[in-house]
Amino acid sequence: MKAAVGNQEIDVTAAGGNKVNWRALWASGDLARFCFINLGILLYATNETMVATVMPAMVGELDGVQLVGWSLAIYELGAITAGAAAGRLVSYVSLRSNMTVAALLYAAGALVSAVAPSMIQFLAGRLIEGFGGGALVSLAFVSVERLFARSIWPQLFGVMSAIWGIAAFSGPMIGAIMVELLSWRWAVGIFALGGIAVALASLTVLNTAVASRPRASGDAAPPFPYGALACLALGVVLIATAGVDIAPLRSSLLLCLGLIGLALFVWVDALRPGSRLFPSNLFSWRSPVGTGMTMVAVFSVATCSFGIYGPLLLTTLHGIPLLTSGYIIAAESISWSILSILVANAPPERERSIILVGALMIACGIAGFAYTIPSGSIPLILLCALLQGGGFGVAWPFLTRIIVASAAPDEQTIASAAVPTMQRIGYAVGAAVAGIIANASGFSEGLSRGAAASVAGWLFLAFVPLGVFGCLAALKIFLATNQPRLAAG
Repeated sequence: MKAAVGNQEIDVTAAGGNKVNWRALWASGDLARFCFINLGILLYATNETMVATVMPAMVGELDGVQLVGWSLAIYELGAITAGAAAGRLVSYVSLRSNMTVAALLYAAGALVSAVAPSMIQFLAGRLIEGFGGGALVSLAFVSVERLFARSIWPQLFGVMSAIWGIAAFSGPMIGAIMVELLSWRWAVGIFALGGIAVALASLTVLNTAVASRPRASGDAAPPFPYGALACLALGVVLIATAGVDIAPLRSSLLLCLGLIGLALFVWVDALRPGSRLFPSNLFSWRSPVGTGMTMVAVFSVATCSFGIYGPLLLTTLHGIPLLTSGYIIAAESISWSILSILVANAPPERERSIILVGALMIACGIAGFAYTIPSGSIPLILLCALLQGGGFGVAWPFLTRIIVASAAPDEQTIASAAVPTMQRIGYAVGAAVAGIIANASGFSEGLSRGAAASVAGWLFLAFVPLGVFGCLAALKIFLATNQPRLAAG
């Protein structure tokens, strides 16, 4: 790929044609653009992990412990919706304008949350923030596709993954430090300044012709999946509402209606091939696509409890400082990133075994939390966090590869985008279900040490069956993909 510098054109790919010539990329100005578009990922991922760390201080001021599960569920819902929309809007509105509006939306949400007098207003801000943050992440990937040569996409995407890991690591530390020095409001509000900075910078950094105009009219965007996303939002909200004020008949009814909403989401998505978010036969175990997506879904649902309730439980039960809780959550993210890099070059014949090992690590982490959180042993809690995060890091790259490679040729692009989308949906659903379990176990009566002890005993144990189910899906992938080799032997 060649880029203009003054009156000259320089090649920003190395001699092999598939490696980045970073010096040339810097000289062309594209390196600055690449760094800029990653700010959206930095803001989104840092905020996602930071909020859990400041939750004990926030709940202490705003009350509303019954709504803690909503903080992630509603953030992810906004991100899913905006992420789906942003990739389509660039066909009608320029990339620069999309990025500016998304950043301002993100800043507005952070400001609303920072000044919130109640948990309800805080959640309203989180929804707005999710819209802006989800759009920023989606636009970051769109920017790579539009502004850079296809040959260097793998290297750029690798850098973006590393940035995500750094952001996930820094979020808890930023939150804990800000709470210790100032307050949780400053920890949340500082992201409003970040959003404003990104909005202003987009006007000058994204000044290329490609970024300043919509796609050509001949490259029309696919229709937006209004119906499917409406069913998804309704399903998650109904499940989350079921846990706010626990009553056997009412909560059971809302939970059933929420599950029906999720089933309708899958059904409606399959009915509209032009706008679908997922490949066909989504959860069918007759193919690695369905088995793999099942594994993504159940593990995403089962593993979000610690990120939401971990710091709150550790602080309330054992008096563990916020900074320590932040480091433990950060360690989970770093374990994911490091192990993902370490196994990246494993030979293809071992990837099925690696997926199974990763699934077992995740399940052990889930089960381990059921013992370690009530006991308060920091080394053991850290070990469970490392197992859970490391299991994802080990399994996810190869699982994604198998899902995409096993999809129909005309659905491989959908399949590649479906994995992170399903992960976000799983987090949203998992947060809603965790809210039901936490409130039914004691938080519906308010935040106290006794309630926290009861919640810690049930919250993680309830998700162990899903961990086992995820391992069965991994075993199915292992056996199915190894049948030809075993038969040949």
